[in-house]
Amino acid sequence: MTQVRADPHATATARFAVLHNAAEALLDTLGERFMVERRESKELLGPTDALVRTVRLIPRTPAAGPLAVAFTDFPGLMVRLGRWWAEALPACGCDDCGEDPDELADVLRTQVGALVEGGLWERVRRGVGGSWFESRLIGVGLSARREGPLTARDAREARRSGFAAPVQWAPWPRRF
Repeated sequence: MTQVRADPHATATARFAVLHNAAEALLDTLGERFMVERRESKELLGPTDALVRTVRLIPRTPAAGPLAVAFTDFPGLMVRLGRWWAEALPACGCDDCGEDPDELADVLRTQVGALVEGGLWERVRRGVGGSWFESRLIGVGLSARREGPLTARDAREARRSGFAAPVQWAPWPRRF
């Protein structure tokens, strides 16, 4: 995960604090509705970054994709769905970009909703220049695709973990 960094052109960053509130509420709701294990820790987002609070929700079935939310000091969020889907909220945070915190909270809820309903598909593919990950996220009002390079080590680990063939994460198990 890459951390959202303070930008000298970001003067009203406090407006993004609502993202922390939205994420906390969403994590609590998911913990109540689904059979998941909640793990909290302090983690580095990168080799030169400070420790940040990270909350992981791990479904009680290995066929369902995990969720990780890191709460940055910006304030912002780094969200990881499954193995490779990563989202920085806000992406920039500068005044010129004008990202709306309420819209970003909706992005968070929409993407997590797609994961929970089994709408995340991931795989590793080999190419002439190396290995790449490919991810697709499909949900209500959402159809997105991402890909990116993998190190040789990450590609081997992914193939050992069953990602040589496409993996569609299962829906999260609901509490009864």
